[in-house]
Amino acid sequence: MNPCLRHGCSLCCHETEMPLTDEDIRRIEALGYRDFYVRSGHLRVLRNVDGRCVFLQEGRCTIYPHRPEGCRFYPYTYDPWKDEIALDPDCPYAHEFPPPDVDRLKELVMRLLGADDRRF
Repeated sequence: MNPCLRHGCSLCCHETEMPLTDEDIRRIEALGYRDFYVRSGHLRVLRNVDGRCVFLQEGRCTIYPHRPEGCRFYPYTYDPWKDEIALDPDCPYAHEFPPPDVDRLKELVMRLLGADDRRF
């Protein structure tokens, strides 16, 4: 079981800036949701309501099986400028997560940055 679910933790869902892929948006819209993201620069990110993710209700994610790809990788992040995978130091249960699929995580970040970005 996911450590977040096991411990009832939703810390990462507060003041979230989780970027969304086109696939995330299509998948969530197919569930009937609208107005769940905002633009932040060139990215679309989950919208916050009262300081928490729009999908967090009573400490639980209402779309957990359909959550964005970035949420699935959390607490792991990828920094393409350093070519480095890291654990979010703010996650109290980070040490309980299995290692991510590094290639899939890198691919996700590159899609979010834009496939034509050749700096990396």
